[in-house]
Amino acid sequence: MSGRETALAAGYMTCHSCGLLCHVPDGVDPHDARLRCPRCAATVHGRIENSLQKTWALLITAFLLYIPANIYPVLVTTSLGRTQADTIMSGVIFLFAHGSWPLGLIVFIASVFVPLAKIIVMVYLVMSVQFRWHTTPVDRTLMYHITEAIGRWSMVDIYVVTILTALVQLDALATIEAGTGALYFGGVVVVTMLAANAFDPRLIWDQEEASDG
Repeated sequence: MSGRETALAAGYMTCHSCGLLCHVPDGVDPHDARLRCPRCAATVHGRIENSLQKTWALLITAFLLYIPANIYPVLVTTSLGRTQADTIMSGVIFLFAHGSWPLGLIVFIASVFVPLAKIIVMVYLVMSVQFRWHTTPVDRTLMYHITEAIGRWSMVDIYVVTILTALVQLDALATIEAGTGALYFGGVVVVTMLAANAFDPRLIWDQEEASDG
Protein backbone atom coordinates (compact mmCIF):
# COMPACT_ATOMS: atom_id res chain seq x y z
CA MET A 1 0.00 0.00 0.00
CA SER A 2 1.32 3.42 -0.94
CA GLY A 3 1.82 6.01 1.77
CA ARG A 4 -0.16 8.37 -0.46
CA GLU A 5 -3.03 6.01 -1.30
CA THR A 6 -6.23 7.83 -2.18
CA ALA A 7 -9.54 7.33 -0.40
CA LEU A 8 -10.99 5.86 -3.61
CA ALA A 9 -8.26 3.24 -3.75
CA ALA A 10 -9.04 2.35 -0.12
CA GLY A 11 -12.75 1.97 -0.93
CA TYR A 12 -14.13 5.34 0.21
CA MET A 13 -15.74 8.33 -1.52
CA THR A 14 -16.80 11.74 -0.20
CA CYS A 15 -20.38 12.89 -0.66
CA HIS A 16 -20.39 16.28 -2.44
CA SER A 17 -23.65 17.27 -0.75
CA CYS A 18 -23.02 16.66 2.95
CA GLY A 19 -19.31 15.75 3.09
CA LEU A 20 -19.79 12.28 4.55
CA LEU A 21 -17.03 9.77 3.82
CA CYS A 22 -18.90 6.85 2.27
CA HIS A 23 -17.67 3.26 2.03
CA VAL A 24 -17.86 1.56 -1.37
CA PRO A 25 -18.84 -2.12 -1.03
CA ASP A 26 -16.35 -4.61 -2.45
CA GLY A 27 -16.93 -5.42 -6.10
CA VAL A 28 -19.06 -2.31 -6.75
CA ASP A 29 -18.02 0.14 -9.47
CA PRO A 30 -17.35 3.53 -7.79
CA HIS A 31 -18.82 5.22 -10.88
CA ASP A 32 -22.13 3.39 -10.53
CA ALA A 33 -24.87 6.05 -10.61
CA ARG A 34 -26.92 4.00 -8.15
CA LEU A 35 -24.49 4.62 -5.28
CA ARG A 36 -26.16 6.85 -2.69
CA CYS A 37 -24.96 8.64 0.42
CA PRO A 38 -26.39 6.88 3.50
CA ARG A 39 -26.91 10.22 5.26
CA CYS A 40 -28.46 12.53 2.62
CA ALA A 41 -29.27 10.06 -0.19
CA ALA A 42 -27.36 12.14 -2.77
CA THR A 43 -25.57 10.34 -5.59
CA VAL A 44 -21.88 9.76 -4.84
CA HIS A 45 -19.21 9.07 -7.43
CA GLY A 46 -15.52 8.38 -7.54
CA ARG A 47 -14.41 11.19 -9.82
CA ILE A 48 -16.15 13.94 -11.79
CA GLU A 49 -16.52 12.65 -15.33
CA ASN A 50 -14.45 14.56 -17.94
CA SER A 51 -13.42 17.01 -15.23
CA LEU A 52 -10.44 18.51 -17.08
CA GLN A 53 -12.30 18.94 -20.37
CA LYS A 54 -15.24 20.66 -18.65
CA THR A 55 -12.92 22.93 -16.65
CA TRP A 56 -10.91 23.92 -19.74
CA ALA A 57 -14.09 24.82 -21.64
CA LEU A 58 -15.38 26.96 -18.79
CA LEU A 59 -12.03 28.69 -18.22
CA ILE A 60 -11.73 29.64 -21.89
CA THR A 61 -15.27 30.98 -21.78
CA ALA A 62 -14.49 32.98 -18.63
CA PHE A 63 -11.40 34.53 -20.22
CA LEU A 64 -13.35 35.51 -23.35
CA LEU A 65 -16.00 37.14 -21.16
CA TYR A 66 -13.38 38.89 -18.99
CA ILE A 67 -12.20 41.06 -21.90
CA PRO A 68 -15.53 42.79 -22.74
CA ALA A 69 -16.35 42.91 -19.01
CA ASN A 70 -13.46 45.34 -18.60
CA ILE A 71 -13.93 47.20 -21.89
CA TYR A 72 -17.65 47.95 -21.81
CA PRO A 73 -19.21 50.20 -19.14
CA VAL A 74 -20.77 48.54 -16.11
CA LEU A 75 -22.59 51.69 -14.99
CA VAL A 76 -24.33 54.38 -17.04
CA THR A 77 -25.24 57.50 -15.04
CA THR A 78 -27.50 60.27 -16.34
CA SER A 79 -27.67 63.47 -14.29
CA LEU A 80 -29.35 66.70 -15.45
CA GLY A 81 -29.13 65.63 -19.07
CA ARG A 82 -25.48 64.57 -18.92
CA THR A 83 -24.62 60.90 -19.39
CA GLN A 84 -21.47 59.25 -18.09
CA ALA A 85 -20.49 55.62 -18.71
CA ASP A 86 -17.97 54.00 -16.37
CA THR A 87 -16.02 50.80 -16.80
CA ILE A 88 -14.72 48.91 -13.77
CA MET A 89 -11.27 50.50 -14.03
CA SER A 90 -12.58 54.03 -14.65
CA GLY A 91 -14.71 53.61 -11.52
CA VAL A 92 -11.65 52.51 -9.54
CA ILE A 93 -9.64 55.47 -10.85
CA PHE A 94 -12.50 57.84 -9.96
CA LEU A 95 -12.61 56.52 -6.38
CA PHE A 96 -8.83 56.86 -5.97
CA ALA A 97 -8.85 60.37 -7.44
CA HIS A 98 -11.56 61.53 -5.02
CA GLY A 99 -9.85 60.14 -1.91
CA SER A 100 -11.97 57.02 -1.51
CA TRP A 101 -8.97 54.74 -1.93
CA PRO A 102 -10.16 52.06 0.55
CA LEU A 103 -13.36 51.58 -1.46
CA GLY A 104 -11.43 51.79 -4.71
CA LEU A 105 -9.03 49.13 -3.47
CA ILE A 106 -11.91 46.84 -2.51
CA VAL A 107 -13.53 47.24 -5.95
CA PHE A 108 -10.18 46.66 -7.71
CA ILE A 109 -9.41 43.50 -5.73
CA ALA A 110 -12.93 42.06 -5.95
CA SER A 111 -13.75 43.02 -9.53
CA VAL A 112 -10.39 43.03 -11.36
CA PHE A 113 -7.76 41.08 -9.45
CA VAL A 114 -9.81 38.18 -8.03
CA PRO A 115 -11.53 37.07 -11.28
CA LEU A 116 -8.26 37.17 -13.23
CA ALA A 117 -6.31 35.49 -10.42
CA LYS A 118 -8.95 32.78 -10.19
CA ILE A 119 -8.67 32.05 -13.92
CA ILE A 120 -4.85 31.90 -13.70
CA VAL A 121 -4.86 29.63 -10.64
CA MET A 122 -7.43 27.28 -12.17
CA VAL A 123 -5.41 27.09 -15.41
CA TYR A 124 -2.33 26.23 -13.34
CA LEU A 125 -4.17 23.50 -11.43
CA VAL A 126 -5.61 21.93 -14.58
CA MET A 127 -2.24 22.00 -16.33
CA SER A 128 -0.49 20.56 -13.26
CA VAL A 129 -2.80 17.53 -13.43
CA GLN A 130 -2.86 17.21 -17.20
CA PHE A 131 0.92 17.43 -17.60
CA ARG A 132 1.69 15.62 -14.31
CA TRP A 133 3.73 18.37 -12.71
CA HIS A 134 5.38 17.16 -9.52
CA THR A 135 4.53 20.07 -7.26
CA THR A 136 3.32 19.70 -3.67
CA PRO A 137 -0.24 18.28 -3.75
CA VAL A 138 -1.09 19.82 -0.37
CA ASP A 139 -0.29 23.30 -1.67
CA ARG A 140 -2.28 22.74 -4.87
CA THR A 141 -5.27 21.46 -2.93
CA LEU A 142 -5.12 24.49 -0.63
CA MET A 143 -4.92 26.79 -3.65
CA TYR A 144 -8.02 25.14 -5.07
CA HIS A 145 -10.08 25.52 -1.89
CA ILE A 146 -9.06 29.17 -1.44
CA THR A 147 -9.90 29.91 -5.08
CA GLU A 148 -13.27 28.19 -4.77
CA ALA A 149 -14.12 30.09 -1.56
CA ILE A 150 -13.25 33.63 -2.69
CA GLY A 151 -14.77 33.44 -6.17
CA ARG A 152 -18.26 34.49 -5.12
CA TRP A 153 -16.97 37.74 -3.56
CA SER A 154 -16.34 39.08 -7.04
CA MET A 155 -20.08 39.68 -7.22
CA VAL A 156 -19.69 42.78 -5.01
CA ASP A 157 -19.53 44.99 -8.10
CA ILE A 158 -22.76 43.50 -9.46
CA TYR A 159 -24.44 44.01 -6.09
CA VAL A 160 -23.46 47.69 -6.08
CA VAL A 161 -24.74 48.20 -9.64
CA THR A 162 -28.01 46.43 -8.82
CA ILE A 163 -28.62 48.47 -5.67
CA LEU A 164 -27.80 51.79 -7.36
CA THR A 165 -29.99 50.95 -10.35
CA ALA A 166 -32.91 50.16 -8.05
CA LEU A 167 -32.49 53.20 -5.78
CA VAL A 168 -31.48 56.01 -8.12
CA GLN A 169 -34.37 56.52 -10.52
CA LEU A 170 -35.23 60.24 -10.29
CA ASP A 171 -36.58 60.66 -13.81
CA ALA A 172 -35.05 63.83 -15.35
CA LEU A 173 -32.81 64.59 -12.36
CA ALA A 174 -30.75 61.42 -12.18
CA THR A 175 -30.92 57.81 -13.31
CA ILE A 176 -28.47 54.93 -13.07
CA GLU A 177 -28.55 51.93 -15.37
CA ALA A 178 -26.46 48.80 -15.63
CA GLY A 179 -24.13 48.82 -18.62
CA THR A 180 -23.25 46.01 -21.03
CA GLY A 181 -20.07 45.30 -19.10
CA ALA A 182 -22.08 44.30 -16.03
CA LEU A 183 -23.66 41.44 -17.96
CA TYR A 184 -20.29 40.18 -19.15
CA PHE A 185 -18.79 40.59 -15.69
CA GLY A 186 -21.61 38.61 -14.09
CA GLY A 187 -20.93 35.92 -16.68
CA VAL A 188 -17.24 35.83 -15.70
CA VAL A 189 -18.06 35.32 -12.03
CA VAL A 190 -20.65 32.61 -12.68
CA VAL A 191 -18.53 30.73 -15.24
CA THR A 192 -15.42 30.75 -13.01
CA MET A 193 -17.50 29.38 -10.14
CA LEU A 194 -18.75 26.62 -12.44
CA ALA A 195 -15.14 25.94 -13.51
CA ALA A 196 -14.09 25.51 -9.88
CA ASN A 197 -16.98 23.09 -9.34
CA ALA A 198 -16.13 21.15 -12.51
CA PHE A 199 -12.51 20.65 -11.46
CA ASP A 200 -12.00 17.59 -9.28
CA PRO A 201 -9.13 18.26 -6.81
CA ARG A 202 -8.91 14.54 -6.10
CA LEU A 203 -7.19 14.20 -9.48
CA ILE A 204 -4.18 15.91 -7.90
CA TRP A 205 -3.84 13.04 -5.45
CA ASP A 206 -4.50 10.41 -8.10
CA GLN A 207 -1.45 11.72 -9.90
CA GLU A 208 0.66 11.39 -6.73
CA GLU A 209 -0.53 7.83 -6.16
CA ALA A 210 0.29 6.91 -9.74
CA SER A 211 3.81 8.34 -9.43
CA ASP A 212 4.38 6.40 -6.18
CA GLY A 213 3.13 3.22 -7.78
